[in-house]
Parts: sequence; structure tokens; C-alpha cells
Amino acid sequence: MKENKEIKCQLFLLHFAGGSAYSFDFLKKNFDSAIDFIALELPGRGKRFEEELLKSRQEAIDDYCRQIVDLNNGSPFIIYGHSMGASLGFGVVAKLEQLGYFPKRFVVSGNAGPGVKKKRNIVRYLLDDFEFKEELRSLGGIPEEVLANKQLYDFFAPIMRADFECIEKKNIRQYDTIETPIYALMGSDEENCEDIDNWNQYTNTVFEHKVLKGNHFFIYDHAAELARILKESFLTQTDLQEI
Repeated sequence: MKENKEIKCQLFLLHFAGGSAYSFDFLKKNFDSAIDFIALELPGRGKRFEEELLKSRQEAIDDYCRQIVDLNNGSPFIIYGHSMGASLGFGVVAKLEQLGYFPKRFVVSGNAGPGVKKKRNIVRYLLDDFEFKEELRSLGGIPEEVLANKQLYDFFAPIMRADFECIEKKNIRQYDTIETPIYALMGSDEENCEDIDNWNQYTNTVFEHKVLKGNHFFIYDHAAELARILKESFLTQTDLQEI
């Protein structure tokens, strides 16, 4: 009989608006084969380009949950989401808990959590193209050549609009709290950075947070630190005390 291979811990990553499974390639190089690095993606992009875009928060949450349940190998796992990935991720973790799946930690970045009102009251997915491009520029992380080139923009804009519609429409009940520990990260120059503690009220257990220098896409400048936090998410409290 063949000896069973060691089952790896799993890291599930949820992309930001307009992103795909490839959005976390910058981070993957900081991980070795000890952790199963699983970057997920919603329909309408990347490897799922031929599928119809989702425009409902609940549909997006359900899609992510199906992927995670199908891929889960029974080992400890964590969920990390940036921006939209954090917003949807909260619902994903809540639903997974209802199904009997409990992540070791929910790591979020670029998002101050549910209920925090933006200083500018705009609905991004309904903006005209000029205003939409300006909004995308203000967020950063999107190459100017994509916004300046009509063909590239016409390809990219529907994906962005659908993603914003998912998170901006009030089409899902809000979960009160989750049982999973939360670790929140934000860039020092982000809108609502001062509200990062807001995440604390949405977990019934441990909450930690950290602010790193940068804008909404600060994660690109702090890949090593982000990877360290994600790796430590798999450790027990005893393990951490021995580091």
C-alpha cells in the first residue's frame, strides 16, 4: 500500500474588484510548497472568462463557498481577501461556518469592514465612463494604459462595474459576527484607515490589526510582511510564543 502524502494547509485568496486568480502572483513567490496557495476567482475573468459575470453579492459569496468546499482537503485553512475580497470574504466565512467549515483566521486588507460609510457618497458602477475612469485612477493599482486605451478599457470596464455592483447593491442580509479570528490590514493613506478597528465588532474571538505605509494597493509594497502574517495564521498560540 502506498504511503499517504502529507495533507497541506490551505490558503484561499479572494481577489479585489477587477482582479482574477493571477492578481496574487506577486505574493505567491513568498510561499513554499508547505502551504497550498489557492487563488480563487469569480466568473467572467481569467480561467473563467467564458462564464457570465456575477452582479449579486450573494451569488458571489455562494460561488466562492462552492469553490472552497470542493477544494477543501480537511486540513487547517485560512481565507484572505483584499478590498472587494474582504467584503465578500466576510459573508463567505459566515456561510462556511454555517456549513461546518471554520477557518483558522480571516485576514482582510484594504477594507475597514461592514457598516463603515465612505466619505464620498458615490455608486461607482453607475458612473459614466469619464467619472468611472477617474475613480479607478484614484484607487490606484490599474495601469494607465488600460484606462487610456479604448480597446483595453472596453474589455476591463464591464468586469469592474459588475464587481462594484456586487458589493454596492444592498441585496443581502448582513451577518452579525463570525467565530473566526480576524486580522485586518490597511494602508496608511487609505480612506477610512482610522476605522480599521471596526472589524473588531464582527468576530466573537481574537482581533488583530496593522497599518502599513501606502495607498489602497499597499499590499504590493509589503508582500513579505503580508506573507508572514498569512503564514503565522496557521500557527497555534504556543507556536507563536516560541518564535
